[in-house]
Order: sequence, then structure tokens, then C-alpha cells
Amino acid sequence: MDGGAIDGSWYLAVLGFARETPWLQGFMAIYTNAGLVLLALLAGVTWWRMRPRDAARMAAALWVPLAVALAYGVSNLVKVLVQEPRPCIRYPAVPTVATCDYATDYSFPSNHVTLAVAAAVALLFAARRTGLVALGLALLVAVSRMYLGAHYPHDVLAGAVLGALVACLGLPLRRPMTAVVDHLRGGGLRPLVGTDRQPVAVQ
Repeated sequence: MDGGAIDGSWYLAVLGFARETPWLQGFMAIYTNAGLVLLALLAGVTWWRMRPRDAARMAAALWVPLAVALAYGVSNLVKVLVQEPRPCIRYPAVPTVATCDYATDYSFPSNHVTLAVAAAVALLFAARRTGLVALGLALLVAVSRMYLGAHYPHDVLAGAVLGALVACLGLPLRRPMTAVVDHLRGGGLRPLVGTDRQPVAVQ
């Protein structure tokens, strides 16, 4: 797959903007991975906050890491099937903020964006305000991947769509996951899944 034929001009335009904003380069280089760490921290805080809440809320919190893991697996499968070379390989003469060390890793879709959006959307189902913050963090991760020259815009868009779709799988799983959490609260895992024992109907 030749990603440059899809939106190579947009990719080059983003790189042009990156070269004109050297004051932003250091932040983007750090945030592209730090953003995922922040999302992981939000997921951990959400899990902790849901411990005294009903089983349905705890189930939603536990879906966040499951959604991220599933999204990562699907994203890597798509990478292998599509085999799109990184844009920095397609345009070797164009300087990028990040070094072009992606020769052994395919570009479509963006794993970073897939993970970030999967976490953000899943968090939105668990705690709306936290989820809105997470969506902002995920958006900035997406921007950073293009800014650094690691991905084409369509790689980022595909990662966002994939992450959101995987996270939405949690909606039909709410009832069985709630039942599992309610069962676990009666056993040895109770400290990890919460203390509320009141049955709660899933809407």
C-alpha cells in the first residue's frame, strides 16, 4: 500500500508546519508516549474510584484495559495485512522531527492512536468527565504522531476509528461483565473489584 498516494501532500504540509515550530518539537516528542502514560493513569484512577460503586460502573472501568489490549491486537493484525511502509521511508529526503527508525514497523494504522482512542472512549463509558479529558489527551496523541512524521493522516484516522469501534464493543458486553464483577465481589478478588454488593440493573 502506497500511503503517499492517499494523502502524501497533507503529510508533507504537516512536516512543513513542524519545521516552522521548533519550540513545539520537544513537547511533541515527549508527549507522543507520555500521553499514553497519562491515559493509563486516568484508567487506574477510574478503577480506584469505581471500587465503592455499583458492579456496572466497576465493569465499565475494567473494560478500559481490556479494550486497549484488544485494540492493540487488532491494530497489529491490520498492520501485517496492509503492510504500508512508514512515510519517512516513502519520503527519505524530507526531514522529520522524529528519527526514521521505523523500517521494521508498518504504518497503517497508528498503534499509538488506536490505543489512545480505545482508552478514551472506554473511559467515556465509565466516567463521562474523565472520558472527555481522555479524549482531549488522545486527540493530542494523534496530532503528535503526524507532527513527528511517524504517520500519514489516514493512518491516524484509521487508528482513531479502530480504537473507537473496539471500545464500543463494551456496550453489548455490559450485562455479562456486570454479572462477572458482581460474582467476583463475593470472593477473594473483592478488594480489586470493589466492595458494593447491592444488585444493580443494567440499563
